[in-house]
Amino acid sequence: MLVVSGACSSKQEEYRKAEDALDAGREFINSRLQGDFSKAAFYTLPNEKNTAILKQMEREYREKGREGRQQWRTASININEVKELNDSTTLIYYHNSFDKLADTLRVVKLNGNWLVDAGKKE
Repeated sequence: MLVVSGACSSKQEEYRKAEDALDAGREFINSRLQGDFSKAAFYTLPNEKNTAILKQMEREYREKGREGRQQWRTASININEVKELNDSTTLIYYHNSFDKLADTLRVVKLNGNWLVDAGKKE
């Protein structure tokens, strides 16, 4: 009998903890561009509002055609500014190379973990 260890482990256990706010922001943005919303959720502050926002992001991503999703997957992240508001809150101003729309992420430190608060922009 062959037993494969780790077969039942959560995929989220494979993700590494963000080292700082910028790391969490980059991981979140890249996960979203790649269509990996499970990974994006790992880097997101867990609350109802953020869960709803992630579900909406995933719906919009899935509604794109194959070509549209491919363009997002090949887009690069362009960080315009990183603004530390205090020792536990950072704003990241960015856009991606595909749609070039300016956006802002709020990243907060909670219990030693840097997480994106998608429900708050400023």
